[in-house]
Amino acid sequence: MEHREETRRAFVEAELAASAGAAERLRRESAGAILRGVDAIIRALGAGKKVLLCGNGGSAADAQHLATELVIRMNPAIRRPGLPAIALTTDSSMLTAGANDIGYDNVFAREVEALGCPGDVLIAISTSGNSESVNRAVRTARERGLVTVGLLGRGGGTTGALVDVAVVMPSDDTQRIQEGHITAGHIMFALAERELYGEAPARTP
Repeated sequence: MEHREETRRAFVEAELAASAGAAERLRRESAGAILRGVDAIIRALGAGKKVLLCGNGGSAADAQHLATELVIRMNPAIRRPGLPAIALTTDSSMLTAGANDIGYDNVFAREVEALGCPGDVLIAISTSGNSESVNRAVRTARERGLVTVGLLGRGGGTTGALVDVAVVMPSDDTQRIQEGHITAGHIMFALAERELYGEAPARTP
């Protein structure tokens, strides 16, 4: 029993160390790209535009998570209105109709075609950077005059060459990549919120 607990603890500590190491690589290699993503988001929201997000699987969940942060809030101490953000992953009727009628690879592109406007931002999330449904959405977004930001992994893949800003989590491990995407997304949205609406007031002791 004691050996089993030591093994389990070692696993937990190794995973935490791997996560921390990946975050440090993100800091070293992608901080500049994160700032460029912030600038794109600020320009869009400051001009009354919106943010669209898409991805598959865990990246779909990340799209929904991050859209919520913009619509609701990041820092509760900053008073601001809801900000327009739409996760293209949440409407089951839309996704299943699109998959059935025009093929799943086209579902996000179709939504961008319908909802995207010049000056909006599309945040395309892909751990591999090679998702065809995400790539088609990026191509449609660029054709329609949207700014495209990728949250990517594994060197950026094909999506990295398509987007205006590629925030690449420097890892080949899906878990670490997804952790990095949420971290980068939180940082981008928190800084955009602060720069658009002011820093949170200082707390009184």
